[in-house]
Amino acid sequence: MGVDVERVARYRRASARWLRSLALRERAPGVRVFYGHDVVPAPGDPVAGGTGKFQRLAQRFPNSPTEFSLLYLGSTWLPRDLKPMLWLARRRGAAVVVNQSGVAYPGWAGAQTEAINRPFRRALLAADHVLYQSEFCKRSADEFLGQPRGTWEVLYNAVDVAQFTPGDAPPADPPVLLLAGDQTQAYRLEVALRTLAELPDARLIVTGRLVSDPAALVRELDLGARVELAGRYAQRDAPALYRRAHMLLHTKVKDPCPTAVVEAMACGLPVVYAASGGTVELVGEEAGVGVPHPESWGRDEPPAPDAFADAVRTVLADRDPYAAAARQRAVERFALEPWLERHAELFTELAGDAPRARTSRTR
Repeated sequence: MGVDVERVARYRRASARWLRSLALRERAPGVRVFYGHDVVPAPGDPVAGGTGKFQRLAQRFPNSPTEFSLLYLGSTWLPRDLKPMLWLARRRGAAVVVNQSGVAYPGWAGAQTEAINRPFRRALLAADHVLYQSEFCKRSADEFLGQPRGTWEVLYNAVDVAQFTPGDAPPADPPVLLLAGDQTQAYRLEVALRTLAELPDARLIVTGRLVSDPAALVRELDLGARVELAGRYAQRDAPALYRRAHMLLHTKVKDPCPTAVVEAMACGLPVVYAASGGTVELVGEEAGVGVPHPESWGRDEPPAPDAFADAVRTVLADRDPYAAAARQRAVERFALEPWLERHAELFTELAGDAPRARTSRTR
């Protein structure tokens, strides 16, 4: 068995960091942010899960693994050494901010629900301030993790609307649907393929990691060359990918606050989606069509493919107004700069040189 060079390097970085950190008893002056990991993806590099927001934040607030005055944690990218890291933050009087996304629930996590939620709960209850990515994130965290002990607010994920822009013209026919992000539940891809089978003139681009091989289903449905598996993509390449499609097909149910939806809207893509979770809050009534489905914490039941196909036809029949509304909604509600400014304000309140004051944006 070969040596995992990347893992060895990661452990060495962590060991060196702990040695330096333990030598510093006081928090550093000013705002110095540590994201819980020694390396944050560089601008343009591929991202997964919650790393995209860290990538954007680190450009303005560089990662400071040792001399930090504020620990910023994301529930989808928690460090392995979370417990001692929270201890170290308390020891040096550093503020803790948690960006809370989704939680585990029996519908997808089954018997592992509590084990998965345990570190989420540890981080949330240790936080001085919690940023919930949507109203749905707050409700689900209240249900499975408990009420925060510090202050909190809802702050939706953001997109660089100067980078993610519509193309000069819509792509040529036939219509192209995009299934973006990582396909971390098998039903997401299966439902998308069965939806495509209801739309004989359409094509489908599938991105990201796949947890199941779609080859057998593609053959069964006779989809052939109408399906393109694009794989993972870097952020620098994402706008061009979105511009190849006519709309985003988002099949995940109870999605907390999918960044892919915001990026697609910024590129002028209407969204056809499972009408649950935070996606409903992002798309609203004018930027796409939500497809109802049964909802419970005990089981994930996505919409039927024929219902998705009907929604796709509705959007395609009147695409231009949906596309314009999607772009406008992204610019007005989810632009990156206000999101960064809110972080700057919060970081100064919690970790600036002035005596710490609780933020007034308690909800």
